[in-house]
Amino acid sequence: MTRHGKMRSGDVVLARVQFTDSFEVKTRPALVLFEEYDNLVLAGITSNTSMKGIPLTVREGAIRDSVIKTNYIFTVTRLMIKKKLFTISSLRRKQVHDDLIVKLESLIKPATFK
Repeated sequence: MTRHGKMRSGDVVLARVQFTDSFEVKTRPALVLFEEYDNLVLAGITSNTSMKGIPLTVREGAIRDSVIKTNYIFTVTRLMIKKKLFTISSLRRKQVHDDLIVKLESLIKPATFK
């Protein structure tokens, strides 16, 4: 488990994740969005390239072509991080950021007055 060094936005890590539909904990790749108080906010990564998200390729460092799932955000303690795998490019980080902004802004609907 990683205890040294600050995780940074754009780091791809192996995290122990408990899924909401079971008590099982699995090790899965995830993208660090930010770290605060020994907690990491992550976006899930899947090798199911038919899923919607930001593409991540083997050339960038992924074990296989994958998708960053900006619709699957979760928080773990840094004790749940097994290791850092690689860091995505600043261009890819911007794509993730922009996609998250679009998703969040879509939640804010202008008030309608009659």
